[in-house]
Amino acid sequence: MQTVTILGATGSIGQSTLDVIARHPDLYRVFAITGHRQVERLVQQAKACHARFLVVASDADYEQAISLAREYELSSEVLSGKRALEDVASAPEVDSVMAAIVGAAGLEPTLAAVKAGKRVLLANKESLVMSGALFLDAARQSKAEILPIDSEHNAIFQCLPADFNYGELSASGISKILLTGSGGPFRERELSTFAEITPEQACAHPNWDMGRKISVDSATMMNKGLEFIEACWLFGLQPDDIQVVLHPQSTIHSMVQYVDGSVIAQMGNPDMRTPIAYGLGYPNRIDAGVAPLDFATLSDLSFSTPDTHRFPNLYLAIEACRSGQAATTRLNAANEIAVQAFLDNRISFNQIAQINEEILNRFEPTAVSSIQQVLELDKQARLAAIAMVEES
Repeated sequence: MQTVTILGATGSIGQSTLDVIARHPDLYRVFAITGHRQVERLVQQAKACHARFLVVASDADYEQAISLAREYELSSEVLSGKRALEDVASAPEVDSVMAAIVGAAGLEPTLAAVKAGKRVLLANKESLVMSGALFLDAARQSKAEILPIDSEHNAIFQCLPADFNYGELSASGISKILLTGSGGPFRERELSTFAEITPEQACAHPNWDMGRKISVDSATMMNKGLEFIEACWLFGLQPDDIQVVLHPQSTIHSMVQYVDGSVIAQMGNPDMRTPIAYGLGYPNRIDAGVAPLDFATLSDLSFSTPDTHRFPNLYLAIEACRSGQAATTRLNAANEIAVQAFLDNRISFNQIAQINEEILNRFEPTAVSSIQQVLELDKQARLAAIAMVEES
């Protein structure tokens, strides 16, 4: 019986995690669930999964959660704030932590789980984008186990040889990692109309059901750029080791190319319950509730190279990856501000990339040696991006 904390339970990854856990009551129990804005949903989830703790973000949310807990006759203890997030992620009773808080807000509670030596099911890519070397050093010191949950990184993990040593591609006979992406809803849209794109259109992903921020990142392919950076840290890769490939059908989730000409791919329906189940059950496999591919009806698997003019955010992220930790931290911060401004109808779709590029170019490269420095770089970039939004 594994005890699990779910950071970000109300989001799409958190909901899918609870769905998989509910299918295996003999294998998993929920220690704590956390959420940001959807307090009533969080209370309902806590009631359904019998969580011992429920954690909300703020004092205002705490009062609402306490009121709803009485209404729902909830037995879970309600907590709030940053310290509570870190406590439920690092508690001695916890075996595994699903790190699914979106954005920079997920860094510190995820790092708390790592420092406590937990099995961390990493769906928060920003933790590595912002603090790569520091994050992995903490994992090595605590002997925490990091399992990738993003479908692409999970696919790569499954396609690597069992004896793969971190960063040693040539020793494993690997020539390249092929990171796939659908291209989102605007893969074939006229470039001249991009300024007219609305938040509703950007959030309508053709294959995946995701939150609004990640959906916009998928539309700009910044999400793939962040995954590129994350892959470098997760597997010890250099930027030239990775090739991004557009694959609109989202059937092949990523591939590993070997020096003998073989390419090993992980395939499946576009449902995040598959990588979640893989992470929860590893090294065993458990039922995810996902239907297998029907090869009798499967057809038209296509691939292409992402266009630099259509997806500038992807190439900004690759450039930041080459520049180093400070650049990736700042780019992630700027992008979070720009995407929210777009969702609030304050800037156009095209301006997301413009703001990201300006922030990436505005600051000189800086060596990063502490989490406090990471958070300060993040703050600087956010303030600069906010000023750009206000001037637009």
